[in-house]
Amino acid sequence: MTELVLQRYEALAGILKSIAHPSRLVILEALSNKSHCVSELQEIIGADTSTVSKHLLVMKNAGVISSDKRGNKVYYMLKTPCILKFMGCVESVIEQDSQNKLESLFNKSDSPVALKEH
Repeated sequence: MTELVLQRYEALAGILKSIAHPSRLVILEALSNKSHCVSELQEIIGADTSTVSKHLLVMKNAGVISSDKRGNKVYYMLKTPCILKFMGCVESVIEQDSQNKLESLFNKSDSPVALKEH
């Protein structure tokens, strides 16, 4: 693997890490509708100001969100809204995996071995 390819994958991993927390995913979805300040996001995710600010900083440093100062408040917005498509893709993976597990469960219960055990 070349250094350039490795750097690309490290950058991708950094972005994924920056959103890999349930509260950050909630923040991303909230920002899909409109920009929000810390106090609004605090109400949405039910966390203290410090925690919300830390989550925002991680995502801002990764380039996922940006901010805009308006008066005495800082508003945050998605820098690249296409990240929501990725979240939709992940939800598809979850749905497919759940379906596969369900099908596997029914296939096992129909086998002669499973029937004898009951």
